Amino acid sequence: MSPPPAQGKAPKEMHAILTEKLGEHAPSYATIKNWVAQRKRSDFSTSDASRPGRPKTVTTPEIIDQIHELILEDCRISAKSIAEQRGISHEQVGSIIHEDLNMQKLSAKWVSKCLSADEKHQRCQSSEQILEFFGRDPNDFLSRLVTMDETWLYHYEPETKQQSME
Repeated sequence: MSPPPAQGKAPKEMHAILTEKLGEHAPSYATIKNWVAQRKRSDFSTSDASRPGRPKTVTTPEIIDQIHELILEDCRISAKSIAEQRGISHEQVGSIIHEDLNMQKLSAKWVSKCLSADEKHQRCQSSEQILEFFGRDPNDFLSRLVTMDETWLYHYEPETKQQSME
């Protein structure tokens, strides 16, 4: 095995070779000089050095699913409560909710930020079907309407923002 083309050369020569090969993407002369000095001290490694701080092991698919289940069970649950139940930081819970689950807090409830085109189309179709049923027989409409989760629906308009959060 032959040595690399830059081995045994001065930093200026190495920089010239790398600039010729890599163009504007070549490392600076100061960086190459630093590498040569580290190599001479036997302090040069191509593997990642350990870094201080906690490793990012909290954001796993299992944790994301658990947090999503908690939100589906109670859409008014707070991020602080989730963090306490899961034993992870409030900031990490916020990151999972906002970035991984793509949800936001709206009137004290967690809701999806946006729907996909497929979900929007499906909701439009469902709404059109419900309107069609209503158009056929408005008097008997509610007695024939069945919801999947047997939820009772009623209309309530809060007067203040505080009431809407309750």
